[in-house]
Amino acid sequence: MADRSPWRVGVVGYGRLGQSLVSRLLAQGPELGLELVFVWNRDPGRMAGSVPPSLQLQNLAALGERHPDLVVEVAHPKIIHESGAQILRHANLLVGSPSALSDQTTERQLLEASQHWDHAVFVARGALWGTEDIRRLDAAGGLQSLRVTMATHPDGFRLEGPLAAAHSTGPCTVLYEGPVRGLCPFAPRNSNTMAAAALAAPSLGFDGVIGVLVADLSLLPAPLQAGDPSLLRSLLPPETRSSAWPLTTTTPPLPCPTSPGSPFRLSKDHRCLPPHRLASLIPVSLV
Repeated sequence: MADRSPWRVGVVGYGRLGQSLVSRLLAQGPELGLELVFVWNRDPGRMAGSVPPSLQLQNLAALGERHPDLVVEVAHPKIIHESGAQILRHANLLVGSPSALSDQTTERQLLEASQHWDHAVFVARGALWGTEDIRRLDAAGGLQSLRVTMATHPDGFRLEGPLAAAHSTGPCTVLYEGPVRGLCPFAPRNSNTMAAAALAAPSLGFDGVIGVLVADLSLLPAPLQAGDPSLLRSLLPPETRSSAWPLTTTTPPLPCPTSPGSPFRLSKDHRCLPPHRLASLIPVSLV
């Protein structure tokens, strides 16, 4: 990669996943042709002592000054709601909180910004195993319904709105059952896998895919994992991927303007990204 300039990456969010991602970028980014250019967190104090001061971005609106090629959001859907379109003015965007796309206004804003500024949106698959099978079945017209159930110990949920007041009535309680679009606003941290399923099955979408949230006291109250920290590995050309970054999150194929409907990967110099439509954000495995 000596003959190529590094791909400049910014990270938005410095929770558990963001910390792991930043650590790996600092340690392994250069050998993979990736350069960390900023880290932003709603609470800047959380970065003290672990993120070099030169990389700490105090104002997210100033991210353009760092000239990123890609911004990775691993914070909260609110960031996509509030700043997603603005980020696309300056860089490509990897959405780590796909539940944000359940909001139709946000979806439209990202689509318009992507087309206007010629930057792409990627979506992380997260923990949705079987994504490729869902996508193929949907494309073939054979997907009639899709139901995704998430069960965890009640302490593992971080619910909002009316669901925040929901209580278990026994050892196993269904807290919600219905369209994923109705769940995402009240369980933004616990519905990302369901949101990925809605994107993988566009014929059903957020209104047709059914999400079921279950509080199960028999399960260990371990912290929920937002996904593998190696989000960026799936964006790399095959020759630069390292076995040290196991791939459990993925990015979607994007329609190539010169060949509608065909999968589009990053070009060999991994810098050319065409416009896309959000309806085509179908997570697939790049192996």
